[in-house]
Amino acid sequence: MRVLFSEGSSLTAREFASVLGPAGHHIEVMDPDPRCLLRWCRWVYRIHPCPPSGLDASGYLRATSSVLRRERFDVLLPTHEQAWLFAVGRRHLPEGVGLAVSGSEAFAKVQSKIAFAELLDELGLPQPAWCHVAKVTDLPDWAYPFCLKAAYSTAGRGVRLVRNRDEAEATASELLAGSTGEVMAQKRATGDYAQVGALFHDGSLVAVHTSGQRAIGMGGSAAARLSVDHRQPREDVARLGRHLAWHGGLTMDYLHVDGQPYYLECNPRTVEPGNAAASGVNLPELQLRLSVHIDAPAHPVIGRTGIRTHGLMAILLGVADATHRRRAVLAELARAVARMGTYRDSAEQLTPVLRDPPSAIPLLVVLARLLALPASASAISAETVGTYAVRLQSIRRLTPHRPGTQGIGADHDGA
Repeated sequence: MRVLFSEGSSLTAREFASVLGPAGHHIEVMDPDPRCLLRWCRWVYRIHPCPPSGLDASGYLRATSSVLRRERFDVLLPTHEQAWLFAVGRRHLPEGVGLAVSGSEAFAKVQSKIAFAELLDELGLPQPAWCHVAKVTDLPDWAYPFCLKAAYSTAGRGVRLVRNRDEAEATASELLAGSTGEVMAQKRATGDYAQVGALFHDGSLVAVHTSGQRAIGMGGSAAARLSVDHRQPREDVARLGRHLAWHGGLTMDYLHVDGQPYYLECNPRTVEPGNAAASGVNLPELQLRLSVHIDAPAHPVIGRTGIRTHGLMAILLGVADATHRRRAVLAELARAVARMGTYRDSAEQLTPVLRDPPSAIPLLVVLARLLALPASASAISAETVGTYAVRLQSIRRLTPHRPGTQGIGADHDGA
């Protein structure tokens, strides 16, 4: 198929390309950065320039629509938060292009961390205790540490761990002064971090995969994964998808003890599908089929357990961010070269250099920046997130039939 990715800067987009490229699909990409991560991928044919979706959502939609009308693509594939943008602004996209996303009403129930917490309570699904924080004086009288979360954020940038009252008050003030002013407090749960990723066809489960974290990346993400057999999260995400009549990818983060989960947040899209694909759950391929209305498998696809994957670039960023030490970065690189520890019997998903030689270029650039200044990891991450994030203000302006809503030609969020 001819596939247009919604962006080419995220780790998820890179893993989508690593799965779909070798299968022979023709991939092109929308991205404001001509040197984005997927610029260095043998399977990507072209990067189409566009405004950043987080700063000029209408301009981004116009550019994407123009490319779709000018070229002949089978599928528009949302690889990150543009899924939310497409759900709300779908009327601005040309007809006839395959796109597997739910409606804006369903997105509203899971895109916000607060709305998702309320939905979990409604369905009786387990999560750490939480409460609204409308002002600093609403901070709960809980034992420290606990988390404060902005309702809308990506890549862990709106989630803060607070360790004392002064830190909690300062963090709450900062988050409440943000773009939405909606904040929640949540107790910490114990256990190991994991994800359940699923794909739905109008509420029916098509495929599902659970993976556990083996190495920590930026924002606490899973930079290395192990496919696991967690039955309860698979059943819970199926229930959530049925309740929402969800269409497309849906991912939940959770902490667990022996597979019994406490859910933390939801990503209304497919997240970093490399481990799932290596385990036999090819979410990218299935999402393409779903987008063009090819029949789904008769039974939900569930993959093999014990499959180890990693992304070296994500691990190096996580190590640098945690330690700010050049020696720690070099030690991690040495383990990767020797295929020790995390890298033993593990497949690279982000920069598969042997299959995709150009992918070595961004890896070397990131490594050079981290060795020059290990503390730059957060800045590197922020640069990337800025190219694919979507802001609530954009969604509100694009939502139809809303008082004061502006048309697609009028919306610009500014810098």
